[in-house]
Amino acid sequence: MIGVMLVDDHALVRMGFRMLLANAGIEVVAEAESGEEACRLLSTVKPDVVVMDLSMPGMGGLEAVRRILAQGPKLKVLVLSAHEDTAHPQRVLRAGALGYLAKRAAPDALIAAVTAVARGERYLDAQTAQRLAVAQLDGETSPADRLSEREFSVFIQLARGATVAQIAERLNLSPSTVGSHLYHIKQKLGASNQSEITLVALQWGLIQA
Repeated sequence: MIGVMLVDDHALVRMGFRMLLANAGIEVVAEAESGEEACRLLSTVKPDVVVMDLSMPGMGGLEAVRRILAQGPKLKVLVLSAHEDTAHPQRVLRAGALGYLAKRAAPDALIAAVTAVARGERYLDAQTAQRLAVAQLDGETSPADRLSEREFSVFIQLARGATVAQIAERLNLSPSTVGSHLYHIKQKLGASNQSEITLVALQWGLIQA
């Protein structure tokens, strides 16, 4: 039996996923409402697959993927997301997640994704795979593609309204390091303040209004 850790800040969402997985003979061995809690639980729980929402308070899903895989490089991570951009799946897969599934996908897709990832196979839902392929063929790039992995994490936090001090705590960085990233982000995006950073993120579907 596949053992899954569910990581989502909405209890009702976790309950729905738990019931759906149980009907397919997949056991939920742990639940967490944040990336921080998931990282703590991994010291005592050893799931076959971590199923994680991308948009959560605190460090967020992308940073959580990095930290989870730093704790256990052999862990298998499936990311769920309501985002329909191409930047997030690219970043998530580069961070080491095996799967990326849009939340609007059919319920059966979750079972297929968990099963594939548990076998060590990559999984992308059809819509996300098509968007990535079209973007590559068209040479489409978003402004965020200019950012390094760490700059992108700081950028998303800034776009959501977090302060430098909050970002430093959440991402385990010094405030001066965050300030340096902020400077480079503004330079690369042509933004003069945090409001303009948020506007860029909204225009490209990198955060939800």
